[in-house]
Amino acid sequence: MSRKHRIIAAGGVILRERSQGLQVLLIHRDRYDDWSLPKGKGEADELLPETALREIDEETGVEAVLDLRLPSVRYETPKGPKISHYWRARVRRQRNRRPDQEVQAVTWFPVEEAIAKATYPAEQELIAQAVRSADTHALLIVRHAKAMQRKHWSGDDQRRRLSGRGRRQAKRLVDLLAAFGIEQLISSSSERCVQTLQPYAKATGLTIRTVDALTEEAGSRNPKAVRKYMAKLLAGLDRPTAVCGHRPVLPEMYAGLGLDAAPMVVAEVRGLHVADGKVLATETFKPTA
Repeated sequence: MSRKHRIIAAGGVILRERSQGLQVLLIHRDRYDDWSLPKGKGEADELLPETALREIDEETGVEAVLDLRLPSVRYETPKGPKISHYWRARVRRQRNRRPDQEVQAVTWFPVEEAIAKATYPAEQELIAQAVRSADTHALLIVRHAKAMQRKHWSGDDQRRRLSGRGRRQAKRLVDLLAAFGIEQLISSSSERCVQTLQPYAKATGLTIRTVDALTEEAGSRNPKAVRKYMAKLLAGLDRPTAVCGHRPVLPEMYAGLGLDAAPMVVAEVRGLHVADGKVLATETFKPTA
């Protein structure tokens, strides 16, 4: 007997603040007769945060920004085992959504009422955890996208550029950085790192701050400066931020953040959720290009 394929979905606990207090958004589906959190299955080459945002938008009309990663929920369905991944999310904007065959109602509830209204105990706990967790900013550590091979580059290595594959990877990073509402871009001053963040900078109008200490050359000579820079960034983090670095320098970057280094492939992103200068949770996003 063949083993059933695992179904993977993503969604979020969407919160908004009102004068009467915090509210949670739930959807009602007649075919299941339930009140639940918005979620759905991924599409080809989508990263999980992208799936979560698309499904939130499709099912609620909310354009959201993701925050803290929440626990995943595993359960059995007639089509096989399913795992749903969740983030806490805030509203960027909301449009009116007409009822359709999938979702018949989209309603904001006060927190306690939302917990009581939610049909599934696992989602009740997700709402409670999202509400009691500290507010965080995302700090995304990016290894630069695929660069031209050194043997094919005769100039200054700091000017070595991305390959065609690397440029495609950089473009794919735009949606991931947008998912976490990145407001600050920091990069090694080497061209391949700057180019990795340029598509997002162009899409948002942000300026990329370049840091010489994060280059391969400077970072190898003075790893203490790398650790000091990252520790200072963590302690004062006041907005969602992405930092692009190089494979040889990444261990020192992580050391400055008080984290163990982990191998990263080109264009991989490690997401850190930070509150009051401390990393509360981490997650990893592998490139699809």
